[in-house]
Amino acid sequence: MERYQIILAYDGTHFQGFQRQGRQRTVQAEVENALRHLGWQGRAILFAGRTDSGVHASGQVIACDLEWAHSPETLGRALNAHLPDDVAVKAVMLAAPGFHPRFDARARCYHYRLYCQPHRDPLRDRYAWRVWPAPQLDRLAMAAALLVGRHDFAAFGSPTRPGGSTVRHVLAAEWQAQADEFHFEVWANAFLYRMVRRMTWVQVTLAQGLIEPERLSAALHNQAALPAGLAAPQGLTLVKVLYDGQEEAGHTLSASE
Repeated sequence: MERYQIILAYDGTHFQGFQRQGRQRTVQAEVENALRHLGWQGRAILFAGRTDSGVHASGQVIACDLEWAHSPETLGRALNAHLPDDVAVKAVMLAAPGFHPRFDARARCYHYRLYCQPHRDPLRDRYAWRVWPAPQLDRLAMAAALLVGRHDFAAFGSPTRPGGSTVRHVLAAEWQAQADEFHFEVWANAFLYRMVRRMTWVQVTLAQGLIEPERLSAALHNQAALPAGLAAPQGLTLVKVLYDGQEEAGHTLSASE
């Protein structure tokens, strides 16, 4: 019996989120069903993060224990043969017996994509949030800079367990403009429930001139209230989860960080 670390990609459009929920279609349920075809007898896979309904992933990390007589690469191909078209295994590797994709993670990266047009674009609406009027890039950059650092993000999400801390450390946050699109990349040691969608909505609202930077700063330092709102789920993608010794976001992450 070996523990395997598996990196998944999925299109979240037709899933009710990642985590198993009764008889609803979820990514976890599809992956566990594929594993059972290969002799897996576990109760539940382990995973790095729970993504909402409609949210995508290109770097979700899961782990499971499995009796498998072949290579990790062969396991990946076998799983893909049993997975639906909107879920795929990108990589498989052996992991330490006690590896946990959530609790051993040192940082996570999300991307958010939006486009600016007065009318819908069916070719982009599945993977991006349409925003109009267009936000100002300099104000987006200013808002992102305020988010970086260790703050109490209670105004931006709820803890992943009852009574849990709402303090998180945002390692990097940056916006880039590409034609009529804006792409947001954010790294943190961990995220609150719906934190990235909330952060994105607040930044866009600020960049449209509807709220002032002082309100964002007050929310971070004094947990002052902000207007209610969430960015659409389809613009969000879980891109990467990092573990000890992996380098990203400008530095090497270690257990002390």
